[in-house]
Amino acid sequence: MVTRRISSQRKCTSRTIVSRIAGPVLTVTIFASFIAYASQQGYKFIWTNSIVPLLSVVVGLILVFRNGTSYDRFWEGRKCFSAVTSLTRSFARQVWVNVNLPPTDMQPPGSKGKTPTTDVTLHQLRRRKIEALRLCLAFVFAAKHYLRGEDGINYTDYHGVLPNSFLHYDEMFNSHHTNTASTYAATKDGSVDASRKDSSSTRSGSSTPDAARPDATKRVRPKRSKPQLANQSTPLLAGAHRSVDIPYADEASLPLPLVIAHELSRIIFQFRRDGFLETVGPAGTNALTQIIQGLVEQLSAMERIANTPIPISYGIHLKQCVTLYLFALPLTLVNDLGWASVPIVTVVAFTFMGIEGIAEEIEMPFGTDARDLPLDRYCQDLKEEIHYIIERLPEGGEGSHGYDDGEGDD
Repeated sequence: MVTRRISSQRKCTSRTIVSRIAGPVLTVTIFASFIAYASQQGYKFIWTNSIVPLLSVVVGLILVFRNGTSYDRFWEGRKCFSAVTSLTRSFARQVWVNVNLPPTDMQPPGSKGKTPTTDVTLHQLRRRKIEALRLCLAFVFAAKHYLRGEDGINYTDYHGVLPNSFLHYDEMFNSHHTNTASTYAATKDGSVDASRKDSSSTRSGSSTPDAARPDATKRVRPKRSKPQLANQSTPLLAGAHRSVDIPYADEASLPLPLVIAHELSRIIFQFRRDGFLETVGPAGTNALTQIIQGLVEQLSAMERIANTPIPISYGIHLKQCVTLYLFALPLTLVNDLGWASVPIVTVVAFTFMGIEGIAEEIEMPFGTDARDLPLDRYCQDLKEEIHYIIERLPEGGEGSHGYDDGEGDD
């Protein structure tokens, strides 16, 4: 299954690259054919062969750097999202096993503090743990949508992921902030956009991005440098970055993943306050807190990739150098090769333009194109894992003492 999926992605990518560069390659081929025909008709092109080696060195170095930089961005995006997946798995396992009712047996002599008591039942605690796991999973889905510039919670892949209490919180929050930029609803007034519900879905059920939607980074107060990059195709730099004339207080907002991280921190605090982390003590609580901190750090790293496109002037200059090289190539080969220079120039043009096209496509790995990272599949796989934990794996033991006095091992 995995092999077929990778093979299908490779075929799709190959077709995309060919269709992307077919026009420019055909243009170079026609020019080379015209030069070969003119040479056959008696026109002489006296071009020294030293031109091609000089240009090839420059073009080769630029292409290597361009391709390496783009792949570094692609690979770093994959590492960051993989780290988010790993942290989510760790959080789910630790909460499912370590969060339990306070011990009920007698404390050992000399232990400090008092084991808290609670009226919460095992069934009620299980529901709270499930909510914590689902909310942590929702962070991953929210990060995916945030990086793609998809604002709000009105996406089908949130169904069964975001807890009902969080959805209710969002409705109450929007009802009090419909006139400000603080809402994280899918539309500016907090209403539900019906077109999103009916749009086509991917494997994970996420809606196809809407080109007219507001940009996700409106959650963050616009930076002064953003208007200079407003025409970039980067998801986090699209359309919504413009100056506003409203007071700073009205611009206060927060990305949805950070709102979820805040709720996760509150849940861990409540678990500790209610005595549900007594078996692991402060060290266990700190471990869960560090996981949430790690999620936020990885989100910031992915945001940095999405918010920092390769300078457009660099891409333009590279295209100019490649074009100059390819148009100079037939002029230096036609005297020696004649019509044979046409297929040679075509192959060289296909190679160089293909490398440049691939680099341009993979520089932004968080989109929805076939060449981008399959974030929908990653999220769906993680969702299946979390549901498996909830439905089939046993929770941690209850009733054992294991009270931690916070002083470490004796």
